[in-house]
Amino acid sequence: MAIDEATRAEILRLFRVEGWPVGTIARQLGLHHSTVTRALQTDPTAGQDRPPRPKMIDPYLPFVTQTLARWPDLCASRLYQMVRERGYPGGQDHFRHQVALLRPRRPSEAFLRLRFLPGEQAQVDWAEFGRVTIGQGKRRLMAFVMTLSHSRQMFLRFYLDAQMSSFLHGHVAAFHAFMGVPRTALYDDVPGNIIILMCRSP
Repeated sequence: MAIDEATRAEILRLFRVEGWPVGTIARQLGLHHSTVTRALQTDPTAGQDRPPRPKMIDPYLPFVTQTLARWPDLCASRLYQMVRERGYPGGQDHFRHQVALLRPRRPSEAFLRLRFLPGEQAQVDWAEFGRVTIGQGKRRLMAFVMTLSHSRQMFLRFYLDAQMSSFLHGHVAAFHAFMGVPRTALYDDVPGNIIILMCRSP
């Protein structure tokens, strides 16, 4: 439906100045709501200058923001009771929604997600788990762990000493279990000042 410029101007005035919604304008002017919508779309600034409608929470915003700044993990139900005691007339569900928008966000931690090809890398750890009693004596309990970076498949074996021979034996046992040797290994805790190089035939 085509409308004249006077009607278009009246639509824009009612929407921007009076704050009428589209349905109300359409009923009062005897137009279809799609006609009103098209008329508003001809003005790119329509609706941008409309003042925001006041909210029930507005008078309590300083208190809410200050409380959340001091106790960011305070639950919304406790905060709702606090503003109710100060005269807030709104319901709890609407208040929870507003609190979710106002609650300070924890800074996100930046991290790099690493991806590996099958057989490209293994992660190795050599850790002590205290001591175990065997017969009349106590022995150190060590754990050798190798995890494939691609599949996260894990190999674990315990040893009763922290000897280099046990550490190296753990590698051999893991390679047999995985039926292969990864191209590189990343060590979390290596006994002594050693460097282990692993390679395989191309």
